Amino acid sequence: MFDTLTDSFTSAIKKIRFHDDDKALSKALSELKKNLLKADVNHKVVKELIESVQTSIKEKGIGKDQFLEALRETLTNLLEVGGNRGFVFAPNPPTVILMTGLQGSGKTTTTGKLALYLKNKQKKVLVVAADLQRLAAVEQLRQITTQIEVELYEDESTKNPIEVVESALKYAKSKIYDVVLIDTAGRLAIDEELMSELKEVKKVASPDEIFYVADSLTGQDAVRTATTFKEEIGIDGVVLSKYDGDAKGGVALGISSQVAVPLRFIGAGEKMQDLEVFLPERVINRLMGFGDIEGLAEKTANIIDEKDAKRLTKKIQKGKFNFNDFIEQMESMKKMGSMSSIMGMIPGMGNMSKAIKDFDFENSSELKNIKAMVSSMTLKEREDPDLLNNSRKARIAKGCGLEIVEINRMIKQFKNAGKMAKKFSGKNGMKQLQSLMGQMGGAGGFPGMPR
Repeated sequence: MFDTLTDSFTSAIKKIRFHDDDKALSKALSELKKNLLKADVNHKVVKELIESVQTSIKEKGIGKDQFLEALRETLTNLLEVGGNRGFVFAPNPPTVILMTGLQGSGKTTTTGKLALYLKNKQKKVLVVAADLQRLAAVEQLRQITTQIEVELYEDESTKNPIEVVESALKYAKSKIYDVVLIDTAGRLAIDEELMSELKEVKKVASPDEIFYVADSLTGQDAVRTATTFKEEIGIDGVVLSKYDGDAKGGVALGISSQVAVPLRFIGAGEKMQDLEVFLPERVINRLMGFGDIEGLAEKTANIIDEKDAKRLTKKIQKGKFNFNDFIEQMESMKKMGSMSSIMGMIPGMGNMSKAIKDFDFENSSELKNIKAMVSSMTLKEREDPDLLNNSRKARIAKGCGLEIVEINRMIKQFKNAGKMAKKFSGKNGMKQLQSLMGQMGGAGGFPGMPR
């Protein structure tokens, strides 16, 4: 998700990696400044960051470790804007959130993503359709809530959003909902009518927090519009949408400090699962190539049942991993969002996320072929891959419309994956995995890889 920004920092680190003099520092800072400006980080933010790193490193001495420490401190100061992080629940439910933003910013889709995020945390969520300006808004929200299986509150008998919000809140309290997400109307541009309506809705809703959805693709304009909403309405957090479509991504680095409101979430994909909490300390680790193991653990905890994981580990250790287990894991992985986002959370694997940027669990032709192959097997064959002799393979190939060569290749890949999983499932699994990753990255291993 932070590929371009991470490249900016790692390329600067390389300039000072084997040197500890003023010349190396100057080259590193020059490289960092050039790349951050290319990544569309605000020029004032870049200037502040460079000056801060320069001051800090001259106090501590010049070297790679000092440079890394100075970078971390500066980024922490830049991103640690006062306010709540992630999603904060009110002491007394329901927690009411007002979702605001301009038309086309991805506000309605982001509301759906946030609803799914909360649902995965075992919260009872009600989405309120209070955007009655855009003709397709309610229908879009209806489709999204149906897809993620979250309840939608709508009222076709009125065109007054205030009436909708009032009755929705009464309903939410009577049905004991944990969270109410109110999707409000947007406009193509900031105008008095939009702000006036939002102020009325805010008064009635009395929200615990107001989120402003900013379109990453608009770059620095996202900062300006967020600032206007803060001044006119008062916002408690920013959610960046369409971050996957922003090749530069620099807006994420400066929006918090520029608007003086914390960045709470980032939408980094088209799927409903593609919403990540923005926690500065974890983001800094990813920016510097160290990954985000805590974030990955949380993400998997919401998808993978602990008992199932233990059961699967035992099967892998005994060499009993079968095709049913494989398909089950693929279905779980689909719920986690984009593969590139997952890879970016693994220490040292961030640079691999680019290579698999377009990999999609749901639409991958390879995985579709594997599922077709498994569907053509008998129950015994799925449970015991060793049964697959040539005649069985020929029958399976005919059943799924693939060539025997493809069947043999996929079965071989499956067995190799099982062997690899068994190798890494033991006590020394992580050490072996890190060693393998180090070999893949060359003599020096991957940038940021623990040694």
